[in-house]
Amino acid sequence: MSTVITSVDAGSPAERAGIRAGEQLLMINHHEIVDVLDYRFFCYDPSVSLRLREADGTTRHLTIEKEEGEDLGLNFDTYLMDEPRPCSNHCLFCFVDQMPPNMRDTLYFKDDDARLSFLMGNYITLTNLTEREAQRIIDLRISPINVSVHTTDPELRVELMGNRNAGKSIDIMRRLAEAGIHMNCQIVACPGLNDGPALARSMQDLTEMRNGVTSVAIVPVGLTKYRDGLYPLRSYTAAEAGAVIDQVEAWSEHCRTEYGEGMFWCSDEFYLIAGRPIPEDEFYEDYCQLENGVGMLRLLQVEFKGALMTMDEGIGLVKPFAIATGMSAGPLITQLAQQASDACGGIEHYVYPIRNDFFGHKITVSGLITGKDLIAQLRGKPLGQRLLLPSSMLRYHQNVFLDDVTVEQVEQALGVPLTETTVTAEDFFA
Repeated sequence: MSTVITSVDAGSPAERAGIRAGEQLLMINHHEIVDVLDYRFFCYDPSVSLRLREADGTTRHLTIEKEEGEDLGLNFDTYLMDEPRPCSNHCLFCFVDQMPPNMRDTLYFKDDDARLSFLMGNYITLTNLTEREAQRIIDLRISPINVSVHTTDPELRVELMGNRNAGKSIDIMRRLAEAGIHMNCQIVACPGLNDGPALARSMQDLTEMRNGVTSVAIVPVGLTKYRDGLYPLRSYTAAEAGAVIDQVEAWSEHCRTEYGEGMFWCSDEFYLIAGRPIPEDEFYEDYCQLENGVGMLRLLQVEFKGALMTMDEGIGLVKPFAIATGMSAGPLITQLAQQASDACGGIEHYVYPIRNDFFGHKITVSGLITGKDLIAQLRGKPLGQRLLLPSSMLRYHQNVFLDDVTVEQVEQALGVPLTETTVTAEDFFA
């Protein structure tokens, strides 16, 4: 069963209390434990009463005294103590449907799990949320959660998401907002579908939920070259991207004037498509939508400038370097690398924007660059003594690219060590 304990952390409150692997956790403080949310919430208190079932079926009770917020130290078969909930939608713009064949199975799994939204920051659509789960979010004050909205027009949402129940989720959002559950939202904009008047309605409706909706990112649809048999979507033109920016910025200014915060922002990609400069630092307020690429390039410039100003004078010998990045960020990274070079009398450096041959040339972000494209486009190029890569290119906390090529394989192919970086001034001077 999902709540069977597989191991107990050494030195943890649970180990000190004599809890053993193989026992099943039934209740904490008289609340049934179903999954990780129950476990995390009810074990927060400094004094917790546990009900356990031993392997022979007998039950026992014990009380553990610990620090407030300290984890009990129990581990289970899966992180969620349950299977992740799969997505029940068939979105016209789904990126997973545009993946090439023969990749690892996990890349084709579409999760839509509210628990992962709270714990890991995943975006969910709320379309498969049961009544019990919606109420539990409210009762346990599970906040913030990240919601993929796309549109607040119920009929259009059904069409966009290929789910007859998709329109009902907007009512769930209103219910969560009324309960004060904070939601960060995302709208994937598709030309001629959910922009224009539909986007105006969505921004109006979400503003009315501002008791819960704290921020909304509008991002352009991402299209790979693997779209045979899928809905005939297209990318935004420069003029269309500019129109979306004008619409969103106007509404954001309205919110800032009326309610003291902008709420709505276009991703950097919209500005790059439109050929417009990224807004200044103060426009982004607290940079609450970085995971959607909102203000990421501006924050990079601000932090880089700050780091450059605090660097020690008389920096010693700096190793020549190269940096690989996505096509969209290429011009800015080139500018920053030159500034770093100038600050210490000239560093031999090279900047290589990588063309995405793997997914298609419409994909220009760094996070979708593969090891194979790096090797193919950098082999034989001057790379200095180290190759800097944005951390977004690698799987979280792993030395492997999206196509399962490892860092070691790229290093061997290119003959230079790789350094994962967030692209700061210190990275260049290492």
